[in-house]
Amino acid sequence: MPQSEGGYVSLPAVNGNGTAIYQSTTEPTAPPSVFESVKRAIGQAIKSSPGDGNEELLRSERQPVIVGGARIYFRDRDKSGKTLTTKMPSAPTHTAEEAHLLGTMPVDPMDDIELRSVQLQFPNARGSILEACEQRRVPTDKGDVHVAIQGDTAKPAIVTYHDLGLNYATSFAGFFNFPVMRGLLENFCVYHVTAPGQEEGAPTLPEDYMYPTMDELAAQLLFVLSHFGLKSVIGFGVGAGANILARFAHAHPDKVGALCLINCVSTQSGWIEWGYQSFNARFLRTKGMTQGVIDYLMWHHFGRNPEERNHDLVQMYKQHFERGVNPTNLAMLINAYIHRNDLHLARTPPGTPGTEAAATTLKMPVINITGSLSPHVDDTVTFNGRLDPTNSSWMKISDCALVLEEQPAKLAEAFRLFLQGEGYAKYFRPSDWDSEKYSIFI
Repeated sequence: MPQSEGGYVSLPAVNGNGTAIYQSTTEPTAPPSVFESVKRAIGQAIKSSPGDGNEELLRSERQPVIVGGARIYFRDRDKSGKTLTTKMPSAPTHTAEEAHLLGTMPVDPMDDIELRSVQLQFPNARGSILEACEQRRVPTDKGDVHVAIQGDTAKPAIVTYHDLGLNYATSFAGFFNFPVMRGLLENFCVYHVTAPGQEEGAPTLPEDYMYPTMDELAAQLLFVLSHFGLKSVIGFGVGAGANILARFAHAHPDKVGALCLINCVSTQSGWIEWGYQSFNARFLRTKGMTQGVIDYLMWHHFGRNPEERNHDLVQMYKQHFERGVNPTNLAMLINAYIHRNDLHLARTPPGTPGTEAAATTLKMPVINITGSLSPHVDDTVTFNGRLDPTNSSWMKISDCALVLEEQPAKLAEAFRLFLQGEGYAKYFRPSDWDSEKYSIFI
């Protein structure tokens, strides 16, 4: 092998054995760099422990051998002639930066790391809304009504009404605990109205109790407003609750400043709905919460195939229907809902040929919202055709049926912009205006 600067040279045979020439006895002609020497020394220092024989190896110096004018360094060998292992050890499990961030030494395992002092920004979760609200019983001509107050009563009032099978906690807790709505609660007071016998842990209503009709449920809101001294409110209703608030707004337009209605039905029940709900009410009275009733309630709120969108949310609502609902009381509310009459709303002015003389539309601003996967989309379209287009809007939010739970960000942003457009902008902080905008599909 030719000898050249920076190349390799062959050693002569050892003890006359020519095969030894081809053993691992060739080395670079140039000395190792300072960086390589430092790496080798540090590696040996990390790998070795105090008191072992490697300390002597680190202190020893290898002597070069001069062959043909070239300086050659041999590998480190022990007394028997075997080559010593001088490879760099593997890197530590954690770097110094990771150790500083995690607050542990680089050699500490990940199993010893604990998360401490971790707190949620908004600790009030769905189950704690019962503690966050002030509970009141408001007497009416049809019995007491449960009202939960959330916020400062000196602020403008928002009145909510829930849907079938739900109450104020299960219907609005997740939505009003959403961060955007948390900021809104600092400037408004929410009065959550629950239909008779639908609150959490409600006792079974007496057999001779005459459950209020839909018009009578709407009339009960007058007692609520009078009890709290409210002159005008903002209505926020879902499903059956939206129908009740629309009735109240139609009968008392001076008491409602604006309406946000989700999946509102303005017509009387059809034959298919009447048949299904009649069977559900009968089963609830005789057999309790059956699987057929649960399936219908899930369809009513989530539409078809809800497990494909949010399995955990669906299971939570199923457990609520099984354990948290009084079947007899729910049967009475369902019976009142399927026997509802038409709202008698009409977009055309009174006296127009082909319309009822008493049919008028809602005078206050209305935002009519539904989900693209909701079974009530056609009902909201019919309702929108009866509203004044100058002060109403129809909105369909994509990829959801139960809008409050599946798309709370889009609904919260739409509701906030709706209130600002109706003159409530002074009740919002500038930081609320600069909040992140969410995509809203109309």
